[in-house]
Amino acid sequence: MPAKNRRYRNLMQAAGVTLAVGILSISSAHSDEAAKIAAIFGFGETSVAAQREIEKKFDAAIDPADLRAWLQNMSSAPNHVGSPHDKANAEFVLKRFKAWGWDAHIETFDVLYPTPREVAVEMLSPKPYKAKLRETPVPGDTSLGKLAEQLPPYTVYGADGDVTADLVYVNFGMPDDYKVLERAGISVQGKIVIARYGQGWRGLKPKLAQQHGAIGCIIYSDPSGDGYADDDVYPVGSARPSQSVQRGSVQDIPVRPGDPLTPNVGATKDAKRLSRDKAETLLKIPVLPLSYEDALPLLQALDGPVTPSGWHGALPITYHYGPGPAKVHLTVKSDWSLKPVYNVIATLRGAEFPDQWIVRGNHRDGWVFGASDPLSGHVAMMAEAQAIGRLVAGGWRPKRTLIYASWDGEEPGMLGSTEWAEAHADELTRKAVLYLNSDSNGRGFLQAAGSHSLQHFVNDIAKDVTDPQTGVTVHERLRAKLEAGAFENGGSVPDSVAKGEMPIGALGTGSDFTPFLQHLGIATLNLEYGGEDASGGVYHSAYDSFDHYVRFGDPTFAYGAAMARTLGRAVLRVSQADVLPHRFADLADTVSRYADEVQHLADEQRTRAQRLDKLLSGGTFKLAADPTKPRLPPAAEAVAPHLEFAVLDNAIERLKKSAGAFDEAVAKRGSGTDRLIQVNAVLATIDRAQLEPGGLPGRPWYKSLIYAPGVLTGYGVKTLPGIREAIEDHRWDEANRYIVATAKVLDGYSAKLDGAAALLK
Repeated sequence: MPAKNRRYRNLMQAAGVTLAVGILSISSAHSDEAAKIAAIFGFGETSVAAQREIEKKFDAAIDPADLRAWLQNMSSAPNHVGSPHDKANAEFVLKRFKAWGWDAHIETFDVLYPTPREVAVEMLSPKPYKAKLRETPVPGDTSLGKLAEQLPPYTVYGADGDVTADLVYVNFGMPDDYKVLERAGISVQGKIVIARYGQGWRGLKPKLAQQHGAIGCIIYSDPSGDGYADDDVYPVGSARPSQSVQRGSVQDIPVRPGDPLTPNVGATKDAKRLSRDKAETLLKIPVLPLSYEDALPLLQALDGPVTPSGWHGALPITYHYGPGPAKVHLTVKSDWSLKPVYNVIATLRGAEFPDQWIVRGNHRDGWVFGASDPLSGHVAMMAEAQAIGRLVAGGWRPKRTLIYASWDGEEPGMLGSTEWAEAHADELTRKAVLYLNSDSNGRGFLQAAGSHSLQHFVNDIAKDVTDPQTGVTVHERLRAKLEAGAFENGGSVPDSVAKGEMPIGALGTGSDFTPFLQHLGIATLNLEYGGEDASGGVYHSAYDSFDHYVRFGDPTFAYGAAMARTLGRAVLRVSQADVLPHRFADLADTVSRYADEVQHLADEQRTRAQRLDKLLSGGTFKLAADPTKPRLPPAAEAVAPHLEFAVLDNAIERLKKSAGAFDEAVAKRGSGTDRLIQVNAVLATIDRAQLEPGGLPGRPWYKSLIYAPGVLTGYGVKTLPGIREAIEDHRWDEANRYIVATAKVLDGYSAKLDGAAALLK
């Protein structure tokens, strides 16, 4: 073997260490030390002690005071897309990256971003009321002195319009709510609907209203969700004040994110653009958000039947469906010009494998001040970049290239990250080995989701980061939470938890990981802390301010530091690992579970449809109904045929076998440098094998057949989406087609694993 590998082997043997799967395992003579250095990845010629020193130096460079100062500065004025402070923040971040030794620049894209020129909601009858549509300062919050610089409450990518109609309350405005309306004999055709936030992504509420014939949509924050029913309102407590409005995007992100006018290409100045009427992700009806202070008079004026108890919020009224007698006038007029988004891209070139990229991102733009969402996560990423810069200044170099990205335009629909990923798609497809994402951050537990071949990697990192509140590892604390929760809820923990392996979640959409995972097929992780903070009550409002965050988010910024240490370790370890840190048995087991779920879903739907048919034919619903409260029976459902799952079952069995063989081969591997380079070349691009070139039905931008946002869940994930959504929507021929397509994708994945295992043997 080459001289450098002999020196590395000698160092490892002298320390009593052997390298396996890029993870250092300790001989029995060093068992006490094993608990301290377990999960540290192979770092070439550097000894274990030296590597521990590297991470110790990295940790020491993370100062919560830095995070606090950066957050206070960056959240000092509204920083929505197109605002002066948005550009100032980009320049602020660029200056710091350069000072820390990174090769950094601003990459600008020009995107369609409509900003409000005129917005209004007025009730014309039974008595006039004009919504205030403004947020006012609260005592003690010094951040809110710049409220005059904010845009009025709005949602982005709804249509302009000036409409007047009777109002109908549609609860959360989700598919099941329209089934309830149908059984109650109530139509929203030609009406304006009012829906409350919750139970589904906001963009689906106007989309479904539009599909059901409504001409306008209002979305309001009911205090049952994040207002006084949850906590004292700000500034006494953390909850949403009565005048607070949740802004947000209503772009049809489940079809595709990014600039609506430049699908599949970066939105550069000379990019070919669609006309607005051809942009499939723009809605056709006007949409506005309201505070519960402004919504109360409208809902109070509704008549008609009383809604079911599940439709009742926490306002001091009886909730009626309507329609009317509340008649509402809704106006939205926007500036539909292109606006710039400023991505700050910082690079450290890899010393040995410069064409293997680790991309790390967090967005920077907010709806107003954005202290929690997103700047709490962004300043943690900055702390990582500063600490890595200090390591480089001290002589350390990453083997692989590191790219840190401060994204702009995430809130409207992942504009900055999607346009950058589309503009650099060819290079990313060849070179990106991992995308690491974060967003908001707060006090609480480690929350992890992403590619399941990286589940073990996440667990190893979690065992090496200390929880700021308890002094145990974040892994121990998360395990305690899962075990205690299972006991209190009368359930049981998953087998993996019982064995000490915390499961990670699957990713739908809603943050900047989307173009990397589901469009380009790059292995992805999304990591953050939370669950004990109380920032949700001011989500997407002007009250997401610095003062609110330091009271209710992460007062000491200890969890910001923990986040930096967690994601920083991920970057450092992947950058130096001899073998990229996948364990494919975790992926195979997870996909097998997804396959069991979709088969059970088909069986369940078949049983339900058969049972419903008997009840309908027997007149059961008519007999059971209260004659004084007419209610139509549910619509009949198609009976699911027996689908052809055998080909999928066979593919999963092959995947399990191939994954096990590869994991074993890595554990027993030698140290041949040429073979490791070839193996890493396979692993770097293996997740591309999860992609279907033609994409998902009706939304070809989404190409992953393992993870995707649901058409009718928005941010929420649909696993094995081609199969699952076809079954849910009773498209049986399509379900069979995607069973075959998914099996083919898994077979291709297995073939890549087999090839990599053969190299190791």
